[in-house]
Amino acid sequence: MHIETITYPDFNGVERTEKFYFNFTKAELMELEISTDGGLSETIKNIIDSNDAPALIKIFKDLILKAYGEKSADGKKFVKSDEISKAFSQTEAYSQLFIKLATDADAAQKFVNGIIPSVSK
Repeated sequence: MHIETITYPDFNGVERTEKFYFNFTKAELMELEISTDGGLSETIKNIIDSNDAPALIKIFKDLILKAYGEKSADGKKFVKSDEISKAFSQTEAYSQLFIKLATDADAAQKFVNGIIPSVSK
């Protein structure tokens, strides 16, 4: 589980600081790997090697929105849906996170490492 604490202005001009949660289960990660032609890891490597910025931006957007969810109060569930992802994508918090990951390689690497489950668990 990766947590991003983001301070952002809402659309009423109110500054907010909130925690946002991102995660892939092992099953989700396997599905992403298998459903991507040549595998997700290899696809990302090829995009980076070819300096294909538009493709890399699209992959980051997809990863952010697919990993985003809401943790249940009891910690038993991490709820994801198209509606939850879409609602997040319409916030300034998403915009700030997207720009941060697109312009800061260290932050992007930390984010990706944080959303990928540990193999040993």
